Amino acid sequence: MANLFTVKLEKIDDYRWRIPESYMPGMRVPGVIFSDEKMLKSVVDDNAPQQIANAAHLPGIVKASMAMPDIHWGYGLPIGGVIATDVEAGGVITPGGVGFDINCGVRLIRTNLTASDVKPHVKRLSDTLFMKVPAGVGSTGKVKVNAKGEKNIMTGGAKWAVDNGYGWQSDIDNCEESGSVKGADPSKVSERADKRGRDQSGTLGSGNHFLEVQVVDEVYNEKTAGIFGMKKGEITVMIHTGSRGFGHQICTDYSAQMVKLLSKFNINVPDRQLACVPVKSAEGEAYLGAMRCAANYAWCNRQVITHLTRKAFEQVFGASAESMEMHLVYDVAHNIAKIEKYTIDGKEKLLCVHRKGATRAFPPGHPDLPQKYQITGQPVIIPGDMGRCSYLLAGTKKAEETFYSTCHGAGRRMSRRAAIKATRGRSIARELAGQGITVRYTGRETVQEEAPEAYKNVMDVVDIVHKAGISEKIARMRPLGVIKG
Repeated sequence: MANLFTVKLEKIDDYRWRIPESYMPGMRVPGVIFSDEKMLKSVVDDNAPQQIANAAHLPGIVKASMAMPDIHWGYGLPIGGVIATDVEAGGVITPGGVGFDINCGVRLIRTNLTASDVKPHVKRLSDTLFMKVPAGVGSTGKVKVNAKGEKNIMTGGAKWAVDNGYGWQSDIDNCEESGSVKGADPSKVSERADKRGRDQSGTLGSGNHFLEVQVVDEVYNEKTAGIFGMKKGEITVMIHTGSRGFGHQICTDYSAQMVKLLSKFNINVPDRQLACVPVKSAEGEAYLGAMRCAANYAWCNRQVITHLTRKAFEQVFGASAESMEMHLVYDVAHNIAKIEKYTIDGKEKLLCVHRKGATRAFPPGHPDLPQKYQITGQPVIIPGDMGRCSYLLAGTKKAEETFYSTCHGAGRRMSRRAAIKATRGRSIARELAGQGITVRYTGRETVQEEAPEAYKNVMDVVDIVHKAGISEKIARMRPLGVIKG
């Protein structure tokens, strides 16, 4: 890819860099990228800053077009992008600012098992999880519903799953939006999207999606970790997946429609992948209604996988999930647009916050958090690659500058094709086994695409958001067993 981005970034401080509004005619706000000096070259070489500048043209955008340190090239808005538009001032919503895998997100389950309990059984546990949780391209699940049942999933989300025997009430209490965002409208979902989603509830999928058995190997804040239920040496499970083909089809449908609507609303954008409509329009409401259906579908999906994970642990360890204290720490979305209130220039405004490959990070005292997290701030879950580690952080008051958003993972530094080429002739699974990590997978190319070197070092990414103050490190988890599509 030719280097499209030519301007010199202006240094704000050690962890913030500005794209000035003068860079491109029509930019309404500056761009701001969270990075350090070391990571900046890879950020610029990827051309993703150009997409941040493009997004700064969107009608109604406020403050800045932003990117987290895991930024990399995406469709329309880069992965790691955060933008907010003023709903009452003609602010727009763009499917390219949400992404194809709507509510691709991650949840973290804690246990009272220790590494010494699990390590002797990690291969059997990985095999059992692999058998119980369908994975891979086009995988179908055991949740079979008719058209009415599918619509109930679209509106009920994780609550539908729990009501139907796939989990505990406490799972709902510890989930963003209680696992079901309001305003989902199944009538705005195409028949094709509905059909694609009918058999995929409770499936992991492929690509960067995974289920990972981990051990807590570092605790940075003992008090907050204790409230989160995290102890050094204990076992956790991380689940990373989204709305599968259902959400992908919704993004495909509405992206195509919005390209044709640009002239109707007299909107000019430098990239048609940022096609958009006003939030306060019939077309904007339609996309929001469909997007929320996909978000709820994803929360249901992760909830069903949680149930299957508990069953696998019960089978391997001969104990109940309750006795192993397999409680959900939190579940948070990565690809979503939310209507939230913020104070901008001294006035409270209703904003449409797009987080694409970015994690919500609400601070202590935020009214949308469960009571037990009012003191700590929101648990923020940041997965890394399957060869290094993942993190649990907490939201901070300072993150108001990013509309309470932070990074969502390590971020790719190699395309999937480049990763396959770079790892040709190698057995990534064997290499990971040498590090004490058991990997189960359906497709060899998936493991090559997801090789650790295909990603930035999550330690560096998390250090940036921690030092920038937009989230605080609480604990680190190291992988023991990984299930991939």
